[in-house]
Amino acid sequence: RYISVTGVQTCALPISVGIAAGVYLEEYARPGRFTTFVQLNIRNLAGVPSVVYGILGLVVFVKVLAPLTGGRSVISAGITMAILVLPIIIITTAESVRAVPSGLREAGYGVGGTRWETTRHHVLPYAAPGILTGTMLAVARALGEAAPLLLIGAITGRLASAPGTSFLEQLRGKFTAMPIVIYGWANNPNTPGKRTGLTFEDLNAAAIVALLGMVLVLNAAAIVLRNRFEGRRQS
Repeated sequence: RYISVTGVQTCALPISVGIAAGVYLEEYARPGRFTTFVQLNIRNLAGVPSVVYGILGLVVFVKVLAPLTGGRSVISAGITMAILVLPIIIITTAESVRAVPSGLREAGYGVGGTRWETTRHHVLPYAAPGILTGTMLAVARALGEAAPLLLIGAITGRLASAPGTSFLEQLRGKFTAMPIVIYGWANNPNTPGKRTGLTFEDLNAAAIVALLGMVLVLNAAAIVLRNRFEGRRQS
């Protein structure tokens, strides 16, 4: 549950904000030094190592904003991972929108459409394959990241919430992630469990397969959605 809540934050925040930012930079922002400066910084942020985002999350969300986030909590982890993949989504969205032929926009304006109507009904459907592919690949990258979460305070042990704990309290509680769980199980002795009889080596192998399966599902979803939108665009 704690892993899934962090995943929802990691997906919802950067996808919504990143697509909106990419569309704004390409369709609405006026060309100039400030826009060029923003685009340059976004491209630089996409190449920053993930551990740097972990330091950012530790300083800003864990220490400075501790009264709001709860310190080393699910909220801090989710926001940090969202910021990690946000530049990638913005760049892929902007590149996909930029690749839309100018004649498609002119056709929309020619029939009396506003800029938003042209963007919504013509530009975004044409750019959807590239946007979806970049978004899914960014989320798949976030699934395998562990360094930022280790800096923020992810634990390798078992998580259990007390009875009667509210959802907000759970968001401000401890968290973990699949790569960290795999690392913790790899360092445990291979003694069979009392109930299942499985060793930590068996559990570790199962967790690795589950993580790889999640990544493969996201990549497959990106391919299917891209092909579907490309088919609509050609028809």
